[in-house]
Amino acid sequence: MRRLAVFLFACLLAILSGCRSGRENRIVIASKNFTEQIILAELLAQHIQARTGLAVEQRVNLGGTMICHQALLAGAVDLYVEYTGTALTAILGEETIGDPAAVYRQVKAEYSRRFDVEWMEPLGFENTFAIVVRGEDARRLKLKTISDVARYAPEWRAGFGYEFMARPDGFAGLAATYGLRFSRSPRTMELGLLYRALKEKQVDIVAGNSTDGVIAALDLVVLEDDRHYFPPYQAAAVVRRAALDRHPELRGALDELAGLFSEEEMRRLNYAVDGQHRDVKDVVRDFRRAKGL
Repeated sequence: MRRLAVFLFACLLAILSGCRSGRENRIVIASKNFTEQIILAELLAQHIQARTGLAVEQRVNLGGTMICHQALLAGAVDLYVEYTGTALTAILGEETIGDPAAVYRQVKAEYSRRFDVEWMEPLGFENTFAIVVRGEDARRLKLKTISDVARYAPEWRAGFGYEFMARPDGFAGLAATYGLRFSRSPRTMELGLLYRALKEKQVDIVAGNSTDGVIAALDLVVLEDDRHYFPPYQAAAVVRRAALDRHPELRGALDELAGLFSEEEMRRLNYAVDGQHRDVKDVVRDFRRAKGL
């Protein structure tokens, strides 16, 4: 299975890299495989087109962190939105740092030095991993923090995404930090299925995202990371320097998005797509209009 995954990954990069011809006046934007990333890719696309007139191509649902990162380094895509803590741990392999500004400075410097990739200013919100349980369980057992779960873990079933199981800032470190000992190995599943499995009591605890819009709507509860296991995860566009050099106007357009919106606003955008089933293009268009963009 590992050899197959490597083979498929190589094939994907070969296909994407083969699409680089005729890119002089075109920007290619990627996204990972969850709703927030698709929304942010659409935001980048609409804004860049409006401000620069450049043709924009989107490659959404490209995959997880490593696929998007490798596609960026291969020149198959020009930019996507990454999260500082993800870059620090999963890409750079560094130890976690608690200070958001320090994490941003480190990833910005290292991406420039190692990859010739530039981090733009943060968009204004952070999306950390969220350890989530059913509201009824949180109320019945008086659960408020991840530490509170340790005593119940041996009787619980956990459900996590594939990337969370593999990442250095994922399950193994979380379990060690909080002493979580589940009776069986966590069930791995697609991100889009986690909350449904939790609500339908197929699992008892999952790792979602703090900006997921359906958490409150489904009467789910995010537990406090009281031992500060997770690093800061500020969202920002990462861009190949070659693209910025080729299109200087791109930098000005992206600078306008710095500090644009809060976690609550991102949560509302996610809910508009996941909870209200609105079209992503319409959601982003309305958001840009409300922001005067």
